Amino acid sequence: MNQPQPAPNKLWFLKHIRLFDGISPSEMQEIEKITRMVEVKKRQPLYLPGDPSSSVYLLKQGRVKLANTGASGKEVTFEILEPGEIFGELEVLEGLPRETAAEALDDAIICVIRREDFDKYLKAHPDITVRLTKLIGLRLRRIQSRVEDLVFRDMPARLAHLLVELIKSGGVQEPRGIRLKAKLTHQEMANLIGCSRETVSNTLGQFRDQGLIQMDGRTITILKPDGLVRLMS
Repeated sequence: MNQPQPAPNKLWFLKHIRLFDGISPSEMQEIEKITRMVEVKKRQPLYLPGDPSSSVYLLKQGRVKLANTGASGKEVTFEILEPGEIFGELEVLEGLPRETAAEALDDAIICVIRREDFDKYLKAHPDITVRLTKLIGLRLRRIQSRVEDLVFRDMPARLAHLLVELIKSGGVQEPRGIRLKAKLTHQEMANLIGCSRETVSNTLGQFRDQGLIQMDGRTITILKPDGLVRLMS
């Protein structure tokens, strides 16, 4: 009879955070001691704009949305984070209040590190500080690229760019094409590229009819990546 597998513990989850790739067991134990693992329900906010930046968050399971609401009341999504990501770190490092809202898109498991403990850990491990700086820079470049999309590209080009980004962040090569790991709703895509859900649905339908993608529910397979890249120019 097969024995039931034990549930993953906090240390198991920490080993899957990109920031800590390749660190020693003793360094991992240090991180474990200063984190607490919490379960967050779908649609539960983790923080809101203006909240004090008292903690850093490590996403273990589920997805988290970083967004803000403009003066018109329309939501703008900056990032949809997948497991393995760190977030909330930039305001903590700068000692500033939260500038965005963080909300769980699924039931999620998150590890929380107090600001004071995070500061001490970084001071003791400058190599982790260098890695963190690189991750922050990468995220800021992605957000800058998305803002440039909103200003300079038409809607089909913006959607094509988003799909290409999703290939880079998590695509599985299959016989027919590249299956995207991220399963975003049409509304989530719309919030990322600044348009309506209906426009996303119609444009995805056009991409499908042109043979660029295949859709099966929320699963998208990219059949012709080069075709999407041409739409971006």
